[in-house]
Amino acid sequence: MKIDGTPYRTIWQDAGGVVQVIDQRWLPHEFRVVPLRTRAEFATAIRDMWVRGAPLIGATAAWGVAVQMAVDASDASLAETWEVLHDTRPTAINLRWALDEMRRVLSPLPPAMRATAAARRAAEICDEDVEINRQIGLHGLEIIKAIAARKSGPVNILTHCNAGWLATVDWGTATSPIYHADAAGIPVHVFVDETRPRNQGAQLTAWELNSHGISHDLIVDNAGGHLMQHGEVDMVIVGTDRTTARGDVCNKIGTYLKALAARANGVPFYVALPSPTIDWRVHDGVREIPIEERNGAEVTLVQGRTKDGRIESVQISPDGTGARNPAFDVTPAELVTGLLTERGLCPATEAGMAAMFPDLKAAVAA
Repeated sequence: MKIDGTPYRTIWQDAGGVVQVIDQRWLPHEFRVVPLRTRAEFATAIRDMWVRGAPLIGATAAWGVAVQMAVDASDASLAETWEVLHDTRPTAINLRWALDEMRRVLSPLPPAMRATAAARRAAEICDEDVEINRQIGLHGLEIIKAIAARKSGPVNILTHCNAGWLATVDWGTATSPIYHADAAGIPVHVFVDETRPRNQGAQLTAWELNSHGISHDLIVDNAGGHLMQHGEVDMVIVGTDRTTARGDVCNKIGTYLKALAARANGVPFYVALPSPTIDWRVHDGVREIPIEERNGAEVTLVQGRTKDGRIESVQISPDGTGARNPAFDVTPAELVTGLLTERGLCPATEAGMAAMFPDLKAAVAA
């Protein structure tokens, strides 16, 4: 995607071999690029949400392994790096997938060959993510085209959190169909959930869409059901941090409520699902997926820009009031209209997913 006419990915290796990332903590008010040079810096970037979004977390972890292999390529270092990076975020499955993939590639190699192989595989994982998301967009474009053919005016799409290019290496998952529709000349309008408490919708999705000139409105999290009741939403599309083998979807907190509202009002609810986000070993999402509980300060404080341009956090609750901060919830498969994958639209059922990805399911079974 482009920022002020310049194309960017969210993570890349510069000409000097240093990995660079967009530090998303400061958006939309400041655009900052920072280098990650050590394993500790990669762990901090993932844990403290300099980077966020399941696909980007996985790509960042892969590069974290590569950087560490250039320092110490021993078996002990590889094992320790897997643990250090895996412990940063418990819910998004792409993190474990990328670490497992790096370990699979590197373990059979002698230490002297690991640094080069690790950098090559990390770069491939990034390129693969870009193509996966591009394909998701092309398949999602067909859904938007079908809706556009049935109505006058723009196709109204509701999103939740940020499943845009900032959550991936490029294109995004839920936003990829929107970008493809815009490029195809199909008028779209996006309702952007603010997504408390980190406000990824307000700060990231809105910034993306604004940068690309795509029509959108920011709405509070609880407005989506009202808009659906009044026929103002044609479809909902969200991302996912982990999807079970039977199609339960774990995504940013608040997704479940949007799915319930969509079902009650006959609005199709789609999930943009890159295949590395499927956890084939988990079936019951509510009972089996670990839900990250983040610091309550994310709920009691809000970050914004003051009139004089300073970025500050302010307290919005009384002193002494505690806060719960589960970062994700699980939407049962029966509430999902379809899973939008790089291979096409898939039913949110165990049989449907197995038919769409027989190779991946068989590999896990083996």
